[in-house]
Amino acid sequence: MATTTTPGTAAPRRRLRLPSFSMQILIGLALGVLLGWLALSLGKTPEGEENWLTVTLSTIGSSFVNLLKAVVAPLVFTAIVASIANLRGVANGARLAGQTLLWFAITALVAVAIGIGLGLVMQPGVNSGVDAAEAGAPGRTGSWLDFLQGLIPLNFLGLGASSQLQTGDDGVISAVTTGVSFNVLQIIVIALAVGIAALKVGQKSEPFLTFNRSLLAVIQKVLWWIIRLAPLGTLGLVGRAIATYGWSSLTSLGTFAIAIYVGLALVVFVVYPILLKTHGLSVLSYFKGAWPAIELAFVSRSSIGTMPVTERVTHRNLGVPRGYASFAVPLGATTKMDGCAAIYPAIAAIFVAQFFGVSLSITDYLLIAFVSVVGSAATAGLTGATVMLTLTLSTLGLPLEGVGLLLAIDPILDMGRTAVNVAGQVLVPVIVAKREGILDVEQYRSANAEDLFTEDEDAELAQETADAAPAGQEPELAAARR
Repeated sequence: MATTTTPGTAAPRRRLRLPSFSMQILIGLALGVLLGWLALSLGKTPEGEENWLTVTLSTIGSSFVNLLKAVVAPLVFTAIVASIANLRGVANGARLAGQTLLWFAITALVAVAIGIGLGLVMQPGVNSGVDAAEAGAPGRTGSWLDFLQGLIPLNFLGLGASSQLQTGDDGVISAVTTGVSFNVLQIIVIALAVGIAALKVGQKSEPFLTFNRSLLAVIQKVLWWIIRLAPLGTLGLVGRAIATYGWSSLTSLGTFAIAIYVGLALVVFVVYPILLKTHGLSVLSYFKGAWPAIELAFVSRSSIGTMPVTERVTHRNLGVPRGYASFAVPLGATTKMDGCAAIYPAIAAIFVAQFFGVSLSITDYLLIAFVSVVGSAATAGLTGATVMLTLTLSTLGLPLEGVGLLLAIDPILDMGRTAVNVAGQVLVPVIVAKREGILDVEQYRSANAEDLFTEDEDAELAQETADAAPAGQEPELAAARR
């Protein structure tokens, strides 16, 4: 049957259908491994510098990560303020918040127990091939005093600045480089204070909350544009990791790396499914719905950068009410770290103790569990877990130089750690929503995450159609969209 077009009406544009987002990530991953292996084979230039392919992969990967970091500060602030405001409209909001924190702690405790068990059984510090000469203090450390002081904002934006002096061969200062950074933990504290204050003010705060919601929507739209570049970022990040670190570092710390990934696998594929089954939920539906967020977390190594995808799959794919998801997911992205703050520091602390011949007592293992459950906010959802590890080591009185032994393969481990972090950040809201009777079970059972962007593209296409249609046809189009 021929398709007719009303004179004066523009036909809707046909969009090129690309593979699903998950498939694009997998393609980028495969190409990254291939190009990384090729860059590793090329080796360094005669001058001892990185070859052109390694530089290209590094530039692509770092550019993607920098784009994610650029929106972290405004995203965290607006998301937490909005989540506090949204929780006001959810029945039993205080109970939901308490249940969320309780399950954060329960799952973290299980994860750290697995980490301690694997550390004792596999003994990564005894079976390591790493040279003691590689030990060195990390560039940044964490302690309880630093953690508590870090809770107090230095300024309203949680920003800090640092300068580095560059000197010439004659010792004269040739340049001064100043960089601005932000403290995510301080931003969280500021946002919590502002959000609670806005609720206490009442009606007068509505214009501010409305503006905050609008700003959050704009920031999330920008972040979605960045996330669309994730397949390209995957190619660069994975390729750079292989080209830069190769296989030698992984071989010398093979037992440690295997212990970490075994622990991560046990949490995601054993503990989480048991919790889901205990609550009468399908394991397959959970993974089908949560997979895009887990996959992006593996590549980006940032829970906060993945947060919009995490929130979308939690609400849209797995049936958690939007009001509760918008509270639980931002909170989890900054405090729920089963990979970075539970499994990794437990095994790493045992590795350092075994490597330096330090015996750990029952009290020390209890301290590891305590730090993992209480101090996980120190990781603040950014890439890497050095701060959390040094916090654990300093609590136990272990040498911080042990961190230097593990930094060579940290990016490779961080991919798996962050994926587990995000898997837990999706799991807890699902479990709490099910326990509280607010989970859309039918939506959960039919979870399908073939393409996260389908909804956005359909909305844009509908808007384009409405813009192109004569004024008299707008009501019919609006009715059709409903």
